[in-house]
Amino acid sequence: MTTKPRTAPFGTTEWPKPPTRSTIAVGARYLGALAVLGIGIDHIEQYSVDKYSTVPTIGTLFLLNFIAAVVVSIGLISPLGRVGHGYADVVRALFALGGIALAALSLAGLFVSETAGLFGFVEHGYRTTIVVAIAVECAAVVFLATYLKLNGTGLESRQGRASSTHPVIRDNASQTSQTES
Repeated sequence: MTTKPRTAPFGTTEWPKPPTRSTIAVGARYLGALAVLGIGIDHIEQYSVDKYSTVPTIGTLFLLNFIAAVVVSIGLISPLGRVGHGYADVVRALFALGGIALAALSLAGLFVSETAGLFGFVEHGYRTTIVVAIAVECAAVVFLATYLKLNGTGLESRQGRASSTHPVIRDNASQTSQTES
């Protein structure tokens, strides 16, 4: 009786490698962009379908939320590598921070409107639209914070390049003391 040696799935000779840190960061960025877009879609749906457009101040805030969500989402998925002379990571980090701020402020506004009222408007109950809003706002914060944690702000790499392209210049006193010792 002969037995076949165990091979990795799909007939390959190696097991699939786990995703790298940068792959996870890119995935978190795209999922964060999708969640931020979900925030905007949820707000524009309430603005138009649920007639929040007729509520003073709140209607305007819902429309601005949608616009901001679209801008942040596009900024997060745009190919910024060729623009900005190496500042793409910094710009993406700013968009990620903007997405986190948008989600956190939307969530805070919802909770304030549920408890004390916001600009004279009080929200009642947790209908499906509100539950979806809470879910996508929390998801946006988690995904974009994960992206920032794994990718950084981009300033670290900029500082590294700055120090490597501009050598440290020492004054004559420190140079002579080092040569004597």
